[in-house]
Amino acid sequence: MKVFYLNHPHQFNKNDFPPHVLALGFFDGVHLGHRQVIQTAKEKAGGMSLPVSIMTFDPHPSAVLGKSTKVVKYITPLKEKIEIINRLGIDNLFVVHFTESFAKLLPQEFVDQYIIGLHVKHVVAGFDYSYGRLGKGTMETMPFHSREEFTSTTVEKHTLNDEKVSSTQIREMLADGRTEELPSLLGRFYTTSGTVIHGEKRGRQLGFPTANISLSEEFIYPSPGVYAVRIQINDEWYHGVCNVGFKPTFHEKRPENPNVEVHIFDFDRSIYGENVKVEWHKRLRSEQKFNGLEALVEQISKDKQEAKSYFGE
Repeated sequence: MKVFYLNHPHQFNKNDFPPHVLALGFFDGVHLGHRQVIQTAKEKAGGMSLPVSIMTFDPHPSAVLGKSTKVVKYITPLKEKIEIINRLGIDNLFVVHFTESFAKLLPQEFVDQYIIGLHVKHVVAGFDYSYGRLGKGTMETMPFHSREEFTSTTVEKHTLNDEKVSSTQIREMLADGRTEELPSLLGRFYTTSGTVIHGEKRGRQLGFPTANISLSEEFIYPSPGVYAVRIQINDEWYHGVCNVGFKPTFHEKRPENPNVEVHIFDFDRSIYGENVKVEWHKRLRSEQKFNGLEALVEQISKDKQEAKSYFGE
């Protein structure tokens, strides 16, 4: 898959690309609703004997146009999104840098420069996709703005139990710690990536050494608690139990970001500085404050056994 990073105004010409089919969307999470749009684009491309492309945007429009100063967090930050899309059999990925000047484009200007101007012959997007200044362009107006240079397909909403599968719904489930239910929306378990760093070394003192993981601040953290997880180290997967939270037993003052610590089963190797991936399976319990280390150790032993039972060990 070729990845093209576009800054507005982009410098590409129509003849820089062969005719192709383009799927449009932000695609945070690349969930099953997004997969339906992408699969439709692939089928259209196959029928037209054309390459298939995806266009996404970075950062999220709310990070540029929103009034909040809080960092926008993602189900799939850009690097993760690219990795997932690369596995879907896509020929080209266009990543448009979302800026205030780009947001001011009129719907016709967006179509002229970013669809017709990139040699697109068919566009696929979800029913709620909008484009151009203030989102005035919709899939209903797309044929009008096409100047008869391309055709388009609108994909209806993908539902689960009569509810639209959406990034918003996934964010809410992460906030509730309902990670075990996410494969029904994502088509996979939720994953986060980070680097193993030196922590407070308390886990080792308690008999449960942990990998302290610094996640990219762009990732959404699952709700504080203890989870059965898998962790990928150097392309190998291991089972473990993870605490994400603020360690109230040891800290009176709540840190700004939660700690992510994984006790990896049957593992005894130094991995400081390694990039790892955590796959969040089942939430075992909420985070709690213990009266003494003995009670904490007893609970960690129970958590470990429950996680092992979950994975069938």
